[in-house]
Amino acid sequence: MRVISGTAKGRSLKAVPGTSTRPTTDKVKEAIFSMIGPYFDGGQVLDLFAGTGGLGIEALSRGMDKAVFIDIEKKSIDTIGHNLVIAGFKDQAEIYRTDATRALKALAKREQRFELVFLDPPYKMKFIAELISTMEEQSIVPMNATIVVEHDAKDVLEDTIGGFKQQRRSDYGDTAVTIYKGSAE
Repeated sequence: MRVISGTAKGRSLKAVPGTSTRPTTDKVKEAIFSMIGPYFDGGQVLDLFAGTGGLGIEALSRGMDKAVFIDIEKKSIDTIGHNLVIAGFKDQAEIYRTDATRALKALAKREQRFELVFLDPPYKMKFIAELISTMEEQSIVPMNATIVVEHDAKDVLEDTIGGFKQQRRSDYGDTAVTIYKGSAE
């Protein structure tokens, strides 16, 4: 696992010890960024269910200004911190150990806004629509935001969730990536 492109290109990232996480493969990561970028001109990224932090770190490497990483597992939090130091983005990141719902409430209270969001929950959790709706209701995502969902390829996600419309879905074996974009209608 490594940073694929940008200012930290080629830096190796540490995996979370054990089998509790499912890191995004380099192949899927590369595909995601070719669909949504590949590079950014600033902005904030939210990596919810961050695991290793690989997606958020890749976004920082490709030009995002700041990232917030959320995960409930201590091993993940420690790994994200380590990977941020290796990639050179420690000062551009905040890491929180909490569950997704509590994190979204705290981010809304702090009036944080994210132009890019990565949602990669454990495949057994089937609440993507609720998370996107909550982010929209709490004004965490502006209407020009992009939300990238990594999920089980067997799952079919809604075409529209609130003001967000599905732009694209691609399958990579057991993994699928669905991208939502806000529509300012």
